Amino acid sequence: MYPEKWDRVIPVDLIRAVAIVLVLLLHASTELYSVELMSPKGVEIWWASNVYDSIARVCIPLFVMLAGALLLQPCKADEPLRRFYRKRWDRLGLPVIFWSIIYFAWTALVDGKALTLQSVVQGILTGPYYQFWFIYLLIGLYLLTPILRVALKYANRHVLKYMLMVWFVGTAVLPLLTLLGSYYLNANVFIFTGWLGYYILGAYLMQVEIKRSVLYAGLIGGLLWAIAGSYIIVATLGERFSQFFYDGFSVNIIVASASLFLLLLQVSPQQLQIKYPRGNRVLRTISANTLPIFLFHVIVLESLQRGFLGFTLSITSINSFIAIPLSAALTLLIGLAVIVPLKRIPYVKRLIG
Repeated sequence: MYPEKWDRVIPVDLIRAVAIVLVLLLHASTELYSVELMSPKGVEIWWASNVYDSIARVCIPLFVMLAGALLLQPCKADEPLRRFYRKRWDRLGLPVIFWSIIYFAWTALVDGKALTLQSVVQGILTGPYYQFWFIYLLIGLYLLTPILRVALKYANRHVLKYMLMVWFVGTAVLPLLTLLGSYYLNANVFIFTGWLGYYILGAYLMQVEIKRSVLYAGLIGGLLWAIAGSYIIVATLGERFSQFFYDGFSVNIIVASASLFLLLLQVSPQQLQIKYPRGNRVLRTISANTLPIFLFHVIVLESLQRGFLGFTLSITSINSFIAIPLSAALTLLIGLAVIVPLKRIPYVKRLIG
């Protein structure tokens, strides 16, 4: 049976800040990525995209594991359903509606796509823009959270470990068969797959201690695996497998994500505040605005890429190894410059998140 409360103090601000910065880096690096770029002319662009894309792929796993660590504590198992979902609505409801309207308008006015009843309904069902998929993932996790809380409260740690091992094999190991040719296993054998495993893993790792040297090896090894593996697999098997080692459910990304999560858990929030007061204030500002940054950043990033701000900054406009992190940094700064002042307006604060 798991303890009622975690012994660790979770460095929430640090994990959120790292995760959202990596999201920006990921989307800046995937602006242009294709096997055709693996040519003398496009080799710089391809490798820049490959390196930064690989490094940033742990972003969503970090968010999901943090959510699991925060929401699946056994002491919260008795929280009334009404209270739990009221909190979730207060956090996500109005901002998601507001930003959905903004992106419907962006699609029509900037992308030039006609808004029809069908496109609007479909946008509501799946999300009006590509980053909204994560919001729908959160909704799915929230629907199962009350059940998972009770399960973890009475779970035997060894059974939970076994459950995560089954998830790892079905999610990460089994897909390796596809690299060997036309081999595959009936999908019904492993039905516990996907993001739910990361969610539970976040709670499980709260009771795990691993040496820092091992964690650094897992993190660096997993990311290098993504960088080198992606090159090898595209060069040998073609573009069809280009996303294989980037996938959040690949062996290397799971190992790297869990390793980074545990490394960040070892950072004391109190020590951060004492040793780096200014840096800690920056982390808190980013953390407090993670949701609006996540929802708003695509508009900022596309504005930079299309030259809407008076200059063009894209993966092809300057050296790609500089353009990608610079785009991510400017997207963060511009996002904060817009969001922070707006959140000082009481009613607007509730709308934008």
